[in-house]
Amino acid sequence: MSCQTQKKVFYIELLRVVAAVAVIAIHVLGPYRYLMGEIPQGDWVSAIAINGASRWAVPVFIMITGALLLSDTRPFSPGYFVRRRVMKVFVPFVAWSVFYAVLAGISLQNVNWTETVQRLASFPTEETYYHLGFFYYFIPLYLLVPILRPVAQRDDPGLFYALLGAWFVLSAARLAGILLGLVEDLVLYGGYLMLGYVLHQSKLPLKWLLFIGISALVATEYTAISESVSNGRYTSAGWFSYKTLNTVLIAAMVFGLCQHWAERVSEPMQRKVTAVSRHSLGIYLVHPIFLWPVRELAFTPGMTWLTIPLVTLAVFVLSYVASVGLSKSRFTSWLVP
Repeated sequence: MSCQTQKKVFYIELLRVVAAVAVIAIHVLGPYRYLMGEIPQGDWVSAIAINGASRWAVPVFIMITGALLLSDTRPFSPGYFVRRRVMKVFVPFVAWSVFYAVLAGISLQNVNWTETVQRLASFPTEETYYHLGFFYYFIPLYLLVPILRPVAQRDDPGLFYALLGAWFVLSAARLAGILLGLVEDLVLYGGYLMLGYVLHQSKLPLKWLLFIGISALVATEYTAISESVSNGRYTSAGWFSYKTLNTVLIAAMVFGLCQHWAERVSEPMQRKVTAVSRHSLGIYLVHPIFLWPVRELAFTPGMTWLTIPLVTLAVFVLSYVASVGLSKSRFTSWLVP
């Protein structure tokens, strides 16, 4: 393996870790969003600022998938792809959906099996727990891989860049409030596959990624906070969506930053990050277990600029340990692929 390839592989590992941390932060701060006027304004603004600064996490997970799968030059085998890629994610998703349907019916006061049954009944179209909604738009993206991969690997990249450009226009339209109907998720999330591939193949100048990313982040934070203050209640005004142009630009910046940081990480640290990265999906799947008591107790302490990162770190570590533990047994390792 060449030195360049090692760096490319490692920055992907780094991206997985930082994205997993950011996702947990979004879920830790979730209850704070609706406490406007009930907690000090500084605490509320800090929570919203952390939220806005973390919205790139889910898009980056999709970009990683695009970077790896669209650049794969091996002959495409539908059977292998479904067995090794799709089912590897789909089967744990189903199992965890059942688990979290049960957890959703449990509170500190009682056990509500009616809630569990209702969530299981709606499982085909609606997630049984808040973090599992990701899989409802992520798994269908696998349908795009055999279509986009030959387009991406053509000698003439014209069609691919035309599709990418069209996606940028559509994500800008989505920010303006224009809906795309039934194909919205597939199209707007699918574009991240292409963006991940492009950034993986050619590293863009960091100064430009920083300029557009920070500009988009400032606009995102300002709009969401100012609109909420004006309305007297929390609203993201559409700027915290995963499918809008501002989030696209911020995600591209984070992707580029990790590409550049990866070159400066020492070998011992690379090994540690890679070990954690292998459990990124497991961390994503199990972390709400450790947030359950926090939410049940309505634990929303002040100094959010400090407590949210600290709770995020604690949940991340516990989730990593749990994922490692599950992976050690052949009976449970499939739950945390």
